[in-house]
Amino acid sequence: MSYLFDEEKGARYLLMGNDAIVRGALEAGVSVASAYPGTPSSEIIENLSKASDKRNIYVEWSVNEKVALEVAFAASIAGLRSICAMKQNGVNVASDFLLHVALSGSRGGIVLVHCDDPGALSSINEGESRHFAKMIELPLLEPGDFQEALEMTRWAFELSEELGLLVMLRSVTRLSHASGNVRIGSLPGTDKTACFKYDAVPGDQASGPVVTMPVPPHHEALQRKLKKAVALFEKSPFNTYTGPEKPELLIVTCSACNLYSREAVRLLGAENRVGILKVGTTWPLPPDLIRKNLSRTDTILFVEEVLPFLEENVKILAAEMAKDIGVKTFHGKNDSTIPMTGEMTPDLVVDAIKRILKIDYAPMPETFRNKAREIAAKMAPVRDLTFCPGCPHRASFWNLHNALEIDNRRGFVCGDIGCYTLGLLPCGFSTSKTSHSMGSGIGIASGFGKLTRFGMDQPILAVCGDSTFFHAALPALVNAIHNKSDVIFVLLDNSGTAMTGFQPHPGTETDAMGGNVPPMDPAALCRSLGATVQYADPFDVDATQAILLRLMEEKGARVLIMQQMCALSPEKKGKKKYRVSVDQEKCIGDRCGCSRLCTRVFRCPGLVWDADKGAAVIDEVICAGCGVCASICPAGAIVREEAV
Repeated sequence: MSYLFDEEKGARYLLMGNDAIVRGALEAGVSVASAYPGTPSSEIIENLSKASDKRNIYVEWSVNEKVALEVAFAASIAGLRSICAMKQNGVNVASDFLLHVALSGSRGGIVLVHCDDPGALSSINEGESRHFAKMIELPLLEPGDFQEALEMTRWAFELSEELGLLVMLRSVTRLSHASGNVRIGSLPGTDKTACFKYDAVPGDQASGPVVTMPVPPHHEALQRKLKKAVALFEKSPFNTYTGPEKPELLIVTCSACNLYSREAVRLLGAENRVGILKVGTTWPLPPDLIRKNLSRTDTILFVEEVLPFLEENVKILAAEMAKDIGVKTFHGKNDSTIPMTGEMTPDLVVDAIKRILKIDYAPMPETFRNKAREIAAKMAPVRDLTFCPGCPHRASFWNLHNALEIDNRRGFVCGDIGCYTLGLLPCGFSTSKTSHSMGSGIGIASGFGKLTRFGMDQPILAVCGDSTFFHAALPALVNAIHNKSDVIFVLLDNSGTAMTGFQPHPGTETDAMGGNVPPMDPAALCRSLGATVQYADPFDVDATQAILLRLMEEKGARVLIMQQMCALSPEKKGKKKYRVSVDQEKCIGDRCGCSRLCTRVFRCPGLVWDADKGAAVIDEVICAGCGVCASICPAGAIVREEAV
């Protein structure tokens, strides 16, 4: 039985954190789920979509996070329970609407699940999204283990309805993508009716128009709701203390750092010396709970990811309570006991505790650690970040780089967020020169394209993928066209949101639930805006470079759509267009004037340098059969034949 549909209360499953969040939403009777894909949050909507028919849920991959939140909010004010998921970057995108949601209030339970990525394991930053809860004045919950991920999600919907507020629920990568044993609850019925009531007087949150004006009364109401949240949080079972009544050291922690802290205390054998206050309701903080636990000891260590959000907010309360609790010694990020950046680990917590309590503990001898590193450095193969075999982006950046070199005016590419961010690295021939938020490639390029009046004569190009095009690039492209910016916008269309698992977007023919929907045509949209549009196949190296060179001689906003499906897409994976081989007589390797161009520069993983033969060879297991390497070999030693 799938955990999505099992109705046996108390049944146990090994679930990822994201799966536990999904089950919690199902047990809460969620009706609408929306998101924009972003690791580590993507599985939440993907798995809710699998339950959409049987559990009567509308599931949507929205065009961006702001729209996703607006879709979920519509369900809430129509009386349904809804969930919206995104990664930490997405909260930035959604924050404009989030400000208004806080003021207007909600009706049906609405939960924003934001999955942060400490250490930037799959992100271009490790931005801290918890500060939005404090800035916007919304309640924030942080599950401390996998069971809590289920139970806290389920409770978040009840809390939302009790307060009439959206509730933020934060996960992190090591909770979202790690697994633990979870005991499930029961599932509710699936009969639900939506109705947006608006006939009462303005200000009636249950039945009146849903607006944020006038602001002062709405803001005062929001403050009252937060005070109610504080009262509820004082009694919350998700705030727990374990350890001696009067510990030498109190650890104040939250989220997955609860698990790291527990492990560290166990490794040190310090259970009788260290207490752990795990805070699940991290904003607004319940002051009585904090007062009670800070009174246990004079030495406190904060363990959290990434910035000192919990640390600084507890310190504010401690300052206000100083007459009651006395002077405390605080350790954490601000005094560098805990690193201010990156992921937390049990080893980091162990190191902090042993320094504070002067515990003599070494997990392994330093000589053994150094020897292990030395052996690993010798034995482990070098694994640079690179594009997959047969990735169209490698061919696209090859074409962009070579065209810019031929043009010889020091032109450059403004990059964007996606697999093609690797265009900054050697695998992309270091072609991209900027990389920021989604859609910023064309936005920055639009600005560069207006600097001709200051003598700038370099060709300006921007790249982004087809999903990013709909998410955030369209407004910037409108700006470039409207302001007659001299820029070439290169749309790298690989037919899906490839980086996060091929989720559909407005340019595809299916929705999140597998239904048929009308695809939006990027070329038609660009032409309707007034841009010239051309197509190119990045695998056709000569033709694509010729088009780029022609475009660099033109003026205004120009669009080039490089269209080639991702090699890992379900439609293409495992299917080879060409059978590729190397003519060993023609490939003379180091004796060739190319200086091993294929394996040293082009560097597709399907191309391997055989030192014994002194020639390149094709790894037939890895090779995706795109045939591009045959176009780049100056000696004609790489041969491609139509695959049978």
